[in-house]
Amino acid sequence: MKIRAEALLFDNDGTLVSSLESVYRCWTRWAQEYGITAEDFARVELHGRTAAEIAADLLPADRVAEAVARIERLEVEDVAGGVHLLPGTRALLDSVPADRWAVVTSATRRLAEARLGEVGIHPKTLIAADDITRGKPDPEPFLLAARMLGVDPSRCVVFEDAPAGLRAGRAAGMTTVALATTHRADELRADVVVGDLSAVSALATDGGVELTVGD
Repeated sequence: MKIRAEALLFDNDGTLVSSLESVYRCWTRWAQEYGITAEDFARVELHGRTAAEIAADLLPADRVAEAVARIERLEVEDVAGGVHLLPGTRALLDSVPADRWAVVTSATRRLAEARLGEVGIHPKTLIAADDITRGKPDPEPFLLAARMLGVDPSRCVVFEDAPAGLRAGRAAGMTTVALATTHRADELRADVVVGDLSAVSALATDGGVELTVGD
């Protein structure tokens, strides 16, 4: 399948990199510190959402800011050895000009830069939780990325592993490519569903990027 676009927008965790073991360690410790049970977590959507939104669902309002700062600190401290590139990430990013792609993440800028830096990825454009007022599944993060790149949203392709992120991409009017790295393929609604980025190749053109997407 061929897709022509002017810009590529990538979620980070579960799309470019995996930090699942680190996330599990840190959020388990955080939950223990704040007296949050497994049952509490089970009723909250976690993946693809900001820490502030998750904390707000689980804690009284007057504890949220402190709790968000704590989980960010735990996760940043756990980055070393806790993050690795997912298949296809390096080859795809290396084939696309730096001004034609962005990372759009629900993590804070500090955490996102720490995780990306751990695997040697330094995006020219990064949209993080600090930059927006409404996180995924709201389209705001992706629309801001398109604006920063100077590209019409309809000419962007979103790469996401989380249902919340895919909903955000669709709401932004963008083409969506789902990666079955953290969810089953049948749980993901997108224009195309693939296993990971190794199924995607890119060719830079005068008008943007031509993608070839396989199974």
